[in-house]
Amino acid sequence: MDKKVLQKATLVVQSEVDKCVEDIMKEKNINPEKDASFKICMKACLLQISGYKQLYLDVESVRKRPYDSDNLQHEKLLLKLWNLLMPTKKLKARISKQWADIGFQGDDPKTDFRGMGVLGLINLVYFSENYTNEAHQILSRSNHPKLGYSYAIVGINLTEMAYSLLKSEALKFHLYNFVPGIPTMEHFHQFYCYLVYEFDKFWFEEKPESIMYFNMYREKFHEKIKGLLLDCNVSLTLKI
Repeated sequence: MDKKVLQKATLVVQSEVDKCVEDIMKEKNINPEKDASFKICMKACLLQISGYKQLYLDVESVRKRPYDSDNLQHEKLLLKLWNLLMPTKKLKARISKQWADIGFQGDDPKTDFRGMGVLGLINLVYFSENYTNEAHQILSRSNHPKLGYSYAIVGINLTEMAYSLLKSEALKFHLYNFVPGIPTMEHFHQFYCYLVYEFDKFWFEEKPESIMYFNMYREKFHEKIKGLLLDCNVSLTLKI
């Protein structure tokens, strides 16, 4: 097959997928009536390839959006996070030491979103909303006197991990196996939820001597996930 046709196929955008499939079939002399399944499979593959690229662009655009305390939507989302995690405790003020109760560093969480922008907040809210019981359990465990960690800060850190795995294309096998069609932000959030749940399990299994060793154990966990993602049959989903 002409290499140019193949190279074009790997760079295809969604709107050109049908045309690209036709070009490949023409190049390979494949009869569309006789080999209808080839067309279906090739189209599915190309949609996954183009979809992965589009997903990265979508995630990147959210990550680049800084948290803005003048943006009502951002503020509502932040308050929603508090209400999901602390349903019985009222937040006394927008800037408050209470934020430490859910694992933020200072009195104003907006400073903790600097690295991952509003993506970090969206992920935290997604996990808390879709896996509320698990979020409460993990938040409770994160207050352990000896093995505790800052829930929200670690959550944002895991957004960075999910983002870097997507960017490096390490998530390809997982998304190709997990999503039959075009991957979306929803699938990225689902992978993030898997990381949050698995990291908490990993942290308590490892029993670090202190939070001072966080980076070391985070790297160990990162390597473990990267290893799992090398399996072409991998599908890392949260099964509860």
